[in-house]
Amino acid sequence: MSAEPSPLSVDVWSDIACPWCYIGKRRFERGLEAFRAAHPEAPEVVVEYRSFELSPDTPEDYRGGEAAFLAEHKGVPEAQAQEMLDSVTAIAASVGLDYHFESVRHVKTVTAHQALHHAKENGLQLELVERLLSAYFIEGRDLADPDVLASLAGEVGLDPAETRRALEDQRYLGRVQSDIAQAREYGISGVPFFVLDGRFGVSGAQEPAAFTEVLEHVLEQRAAVA
Repeated sequence: MSAEPSPLSVDVWSDIACPWCYIGKRRFERGLEAFRAAHPEAPEVVVEYRSFELSPDTPEDYRGGEAAFLAEHKGVPEAQAQEMLDSVTAIAASVGLDYHFESVRHVKTVTAHQALHHAKENGLQLELVERLLSAYFIEGRDLADPDVLASLAGEVGLDPAETRRALEDQRYLGRVQSDIAQAREYGISGVPFFVLDGRFGVSGAQEPAAFTEVLEHVLEQRAAVA
């Protein structure tokens, strides 16, 4: 009797404040769904999110609008930044996401990343990733506020009070920093970035078919060395 194949890992470096990360999440999910449908015999795919700060120099108390932040960050006029956001909004709509950049408050995301590590510890990371991205880009929630994060954590089944304590203690800050350091070692400078089976990298919010293709490549590579 042959042993069960080991799960196929997918590590996703992502930032809650990255609009392409939510788009990439949806496209990856569609690609994974197609892969599973085509290969029902494939091993389990285990997805884990890793921390990345696109704008680590954002002040702790910053709560600026997205267009103003992007204009300053990119060194372009605010009108041009707004055009960029409008373009991203249209692309998000193509995967069923209703972005509201006019409501987004750009914040430093290090505390949100700590909440995600707390969720991971309790088996609810994927649920909280989805909830935080929706809260940020669709609802305009303040994801640097520990009370908001604790409340959202409660919505996916975590204990809000324990989440709040974990954030106050900065219990998971070291894990956030470790993820960021590992991204640096891999040469990751932008997100989303997907590492499949610990060996194959996919940069950016690729189309679903691209994710299906690389998952199939991983399966072929495993079969070749089996």
